[in-house]
Amino acid sequence: MNTTLTNNNGNVTLRIRGRLDTLTTQSINDEIERLLKTCGEIDQLTCDVKDVEYISSSGLRIMLGLAKRYTDFRIINASTDVYHVFEMTGFTKIMNIERVMRNIDITGCEIIGRGGVGTVYRIDDETIIKVFREGTTPEEVKKEIFVSKEAFILGMPTPISFDIVRVGNCYGLVYELLNSATLSTIISRDPDNADRYAEMYANLFHTLHNIEIPDTNLMPSALANERNAVEHIAKYFDTEAIDLMMHIVDNIPQSRRLLHCDLQTKNAMMQNGELMLIDMGEMSYGHPLLDLGHARSAMYDFIGNYEATIGLPRELGEKVWLKTMDYYFKDLDAADKAHRCDQIHVVAKLRNFTWLSLSDSFPQEVIRECQEAFKERVLKEKDFVLDVCKTFNDWQV
Repeated sequence: MNTTLTNNNGNVTLRIRGRLDTLTTQSINDEIERLLKTCGEIDQLTCDVKDVEYISSSGLRIMLGLAKRYTDFRIINASTDVYHVFEMTGFTKIMNIERVMRNIDITGCEIIGRGGVGTVYRIDDETIIKVFREGTTPEEVKKEIFVSKEAFILGMPTPISFDIVRVGNCYGLVYELLNSATLSTIISRDPDNADRYAEMYANLFHTLHNIEIPDTNLMPSALANERNAVEHIAKYFDTEAIDLMMHIVDNIPQSRRLLHCDLQTKNAMMQNGELMLIDMGEMSYGHPLLDLGHARSAMYDFIGNYEATIGLPRELGEKVWLKTMDYYFKDLDAADKAHRCDQIHVVAKLRNFTWLSLSDSFPQEVIRECQEAFKERVLKEKDFVLDVCKTFNDWQV
C-alpha cells in the first residue's frame, strides 16, 4: 500500500494503491494525515482509488472521516467491486463517488446525429454512443441519465444508459439500440412513405405532451432553461434583440407537460417499428408550444448546413415537418391550425438563436451569421412577433 498527494492551487488529489483492509488502514491513515498536514491550503479534496483492490469497513471509515472534514470531497475511479461496496453501504448517497470509466475508440464509427451538446455515433449493430462536447462535466452527463430514466418511468419509449465512458478528452453515454436507425435515415431511404413517418413523428410528440409532470418530480423547467439561454447569449446581441427574445419567453404559458426540446428527426430512432427518443440532454417540462417551436427551428427554419445536421434534404425535411403539423393538429379546422402554426413559428424564431447558449466556443462567423439572421428573420417581422405573442395564452393544455 502506498499513497501520494498532489496539490494544484488548492485542488488536492490523494491517490491510494493496494488494499484498504484491517491490516493496512492504520498505517495508511497515518500517511494520509501526514500528507494533508504538509500540502498547504485545500479547497477541494479528490481521492483517486483507481488502484485500490479492496476496501473494508475500516477503509470506509477513513473515507467518511475525510468527507466530514472537507466540504468539497469526492472519490473517483472506483473499480466495479469497490464501487459496489460504496453502493451497498449507502456511501454513494452521502458523498460524490465516481466509477472508473472505460475508454472507447470511435475511429471510423458512423455519425448518426449531431447537435450543440454532442455527437451520436453507431458503435456496432447493438449499441450507439453519445459523445458530449469537450468541457462537459460529469454532472451534466449524469443529468441526461436522470432525465432519461424519468422519461422512461413516465411512459416514454426511450433507451436508458447506465454506462458513462471516456472518448479521448470527452465523456460519452452508451445506449443499447438493436437494429435501429434514426427517423431521418428511414425517411431518406423511403421518401415515398414520408407521410406515414410524419404521422408517427406527430404521434411521438403527442405521447410526450400528454404526460403531465408531478410537482414532486425533479425534471427541470424548460421555460427557466429558455430564459437562462437568452441571458447567456446577451453578449452576442444588442439590447433591442435581447428584450424581444425575452418578451417571447415571458409570454409562453406555464405548463408541466413533458418536453424533449430538441426533437428533430435525427433524435428519434426506429426500433421494431417503434419510435424512441435519443439525445435527451434538454428534456424538461413546460408548454408544448416550446417543444414544437424548438423542433420547427431545426426542421424548417434551420440556419446552416441543413442536410449535414438534420440528415435529410431540406425540401424533404420541410415537407415532413408540414405534414407532421397536419397530423398533430388533425382535430382543428384550417384557421385554428394556421393560428397554432404561427405561434410555433414565433417560438422557433427564438430557438434559432438561443441554441448559441449550448457552447461558448462557436466560431465568430457562426455568431455573425446568427446576428444577421436575427435582423432579417425577427426584427423585420417584429410587429408580427408581438401580435402573435399576445395570443399564446389561448393555447390551453
